[in-house]
Amino acid sequence: MHNGSLEQILKLKPDLVLSGEYNAMLLRQRLVSLGVRVEVLALPRTLPEVIEYEKRFLALVGLPSTLASTPIPAPVPTSNLATKPSRLLLLGANGVGTGQQTFEHDVITQAGWGNYLESDGYSTLDLEQLITDPPDAVMWSAPKSPALANQFAKHPALRHAIPQEQWLSSSYWHWQCPGPWTWQLIEQLREQREQWPG
Repeated sequence: MHNGSLEQILKLKPDLVLSGEYNAMLLRQRLVSLGVRVEVLALPRTLPEVIEYEKRFLALVGLPSTLASTPIPAPVPTSNLATKPSRLLLLGANGVGTGQQTFEHDVITQAGWGNYLESDGYSTLDLEQLITDPPDAVMWSAPKSPALANQFAKHPALRHAIPQEQWLSSSYWHWQCPGPWTWQLIEQLREQREQWPG
């Protein structure tokens, strides 16, 4: 455990420091200048890159790449799944939805859902559109702490248009950065789709 300070990390005398590509850039530069081996792990942007990320991590810490996760194949359409809802909205803070051409879209479709949003990237959602044409399900992954950014999801009209049983949830951090837990997230979404009461 460390607090991210240069002094504390140096006291630990690490043989290797692993960092994400967007983490503590100035600290990383300082560590390198002091002769500490720093390896930067690029943030995966596709599902195949998650596997490569895992293999690189394992190699850097001296473990065999065979310990990397096995990708979950896309589901084969069946008559049972065909009758279940397909349009899942991934709702973020401040009423932002996740559309096509995103890592999250790949997670949604790999789990057997269709993405509610047809536009690319991240979009500010229109409350009236959601009420007029509600998604079959909403994945609402918000931090536990109360924040004004979460008020959109609590709007009474939205809660009336989309009944409580159509709101799914998962651990907030699973969506924040891709990693080995991404396969668990896909499996959870797939199970929620298969167990859907509709």
